[in-house]
Amino acid sequence: MLRGPAGAWAVLGPLLWGCGLALLQGGMLYPRESRSRERKELNGLWSFRADFSDNRRQGFEQQWYRAPLRESGPTLDMPVPSSFNDVGQDGQLRSFVGWVWYEREITLPQRWTEDLGMRVVLRIGSAHYYAIVWVNGVHVAEHEGGHLPFEADISKLVQSGPLSSCRITIAINNTLSPHTLPPGTILYKTDPSMYPKGYFVQNIKFDFFNYAGLHRTVLLYTTPTTYIDDITVTTDMDQDIGLVNYQIVVQGSDHFQLDVRLLDEEGKVVAKGTGAQGLLQVPSAHLWWPYLMHEHPAYLYSLEVKLTAQMAVGPVSDFYTLPVGIRTVAITERQFLINGKPFYFQGVNKHEDADIRGKGFDWPLLVKDFNLLRWLGANAFRTSHYPYAEEVLQLCDRYGIVVIDESPGVGIVSVESFSNVSLQHHLEVMEEMIRRDKNHPAVVMWSLANEPASFLKPAGYYFKTLIAHTKALDPSRPVTFVTSTSYEADLGAPYVDVICVNSYYSWYHDYGHMEVIQLQLATQFENWHKAYQKPMIQSEYGADTIAGFHEDPPLMFSEEYQKGLLEQYHAVLDQKRKEYVVGELIWNFADFMTNQSPLRMIGNRKGIFTRQRQPKSAAFLLRERYWKLANETRYHQSAVKSQCVGNSLFTV
Repeated sequence: MLRGPAGAWAVLGPLLWGCGLALLQGGMLYPRESRSRERKELNGLWSFRADFSDNRRQGFEQQWYRAPLRESGPTLDMPVPSSFNDVGQDGQLRSFVGWVWYEREITLPQRWTEDLGMRVVLRIGSAHYYAIVWVNGVHVAEHEGGHLPFEADISKLVQSGPLSSCRITIAINNTLSPHTLPPGTILYKTDPSMYPKGYFVQNIKFDFFNYAGLHRTVLLYTTPTTYIDDITVTTDMDQDIGLVNYQIVVQGSDHFQLDVRLLDEEGKVVAKGTGAQGLLQVPSAHLWWPYLMHEHPAYLYSLEVKLTAQMAVGPVSDFYTLPVGIRTVAITERQFLINGKPFYFQGVNKHEDADIRGKGFDWPLLVKDFNLLRWLGANAFRTSHYPYAEEVLQLCDRYGIVVIDESPGVGIVSVESFSNVSLQHHLEVMEEMIRRDKNHPAVVMWSLANEPASFLKPAGYYFKTLIAHTKALDPSRPVTFVTSTSYEADLGAPYVDVICVNSYYSWYHDYGHMEVIQLQLATQFENWHKAYQKPMIQSEYGADTIAGFHEDPPLMFSEEYQKGLLEQYHAVLDQKRKEYVVGELIWNFADFMTNQSPLRMIGNRKGIFTRQRQPKSAAFLLRERYWKLANETRYHQSAVKSQCVGNSLFTV
């Protein structure tokens, strides 16, 4: 559907996305403080114990959640958020597989325990991989999946009588099975001449360390008992009029009033609305543009929602403010369009990974990474290979860094991992992911998996179903997965909107022979585009490099080899980006930890920055390239004429 008058969009817009996003049950709004809401972060030191019993079940058999953890044995201090693996000096804990136990005793504000008109919600930002939660020994939640938030209403527990504190216990199991995301297997070593009784290892088919623990913030937040549960926003343009479609879900009462205001960055009200859904029209709207694509990128409005309800105890109000970026996304056979203008992904793949913290969220590290991205001239990254912390996406919204948001579907290489059990879990993960990230203007595409064995017979049905479900949930964004399968064998590629291909020419084969890269890469692009006539992204390419290791002529693992390999790729990318290649994402932004292997020297060294975020020679090469590309494509608002295509269809 091409863009039409604002009146037509007012009718068709909700039909296009409402029927899809309405399938998502329950909201997952980021906990923000407001006049009606408070939050209490529980970051800091928690009591911790790993269950080293043979069956890893001693904690359940002895019911460690029934009493303070210290009463059942010794505990360690464990910082939250962090991975538990690298904090201590115990090598056995670093590679531990099984159940670990966290506990925190907290003091609650008096009004939280006495005001029956207040909800108290416990939210866990990320617990890898399977988590069970108790409050004061009472089971309140379980969750499968290590990269998305979950929460539990604990109001009745903390308001049940005289109570000023509560004890939160979280048991987490990092064991991966063929049906988890990512998948894994447990291999028991049974030769008694080589291994002790009961010896086992966790096998994985992905190239990063399986860090575990409470990786993101754990917090309590409050709302009134009648509250704003969810907000969904989609945007479009009609000439210079910004169109903001909203849908609001309220819980706790059927009798309420909703007032909506849209404010610009100066705090001026530019549009108003009422009711649970509606269309806001913004004359001369400021669009959300990517970094380096506009002189004023990443413009954010604020959608202020006020709920008023009449309850038996009197009037109740709830307030929530959602950042909103007005932008459109569309594709053609040869272009990726943001606000109707061709966009070229010039960026990186990343990992949530750093010294000591593992995958634990850390604000200074995050800000450092974004300063490096902007120094580099990168305008995009992929959340390889799992959804990143919500705060990461918030900074992308603020800075104009475009995101390909990827699910934890990495290492799907066995037939068993394409089963209906696995598919059902993958569908649920996409629902959770879209529920959390749907309102971020920086997120322009969903990626369902990385390098699956998409040549296996079940892969066709698997990805056809998964992609259709994702599109039904969110018709406003393209959908892809990242492949390393050949174009003629890939059974999932027919269903994606953008072809994303990983290739490591002159690294994992033809070692050291950089002279073959240009021919092989050009052939790759030509074959894929001839087969599918879709825009393409070189979603990974690179070479391991030891910082400070120099060889001339270039040899593998030297800084010169990494630079030379990238230059060979760039020569072909410069030809194909004039045709149908719409992006290039280096592997990787920074070195990161992996399992120990003869192929890895303390982790994967393909970063253009070290794990400590210091640049290798390739970082300066990429910086020169990305700023040159930005200067070639930069334009100014005064020259922009609305050519936006509606969000609902991608091929024009």
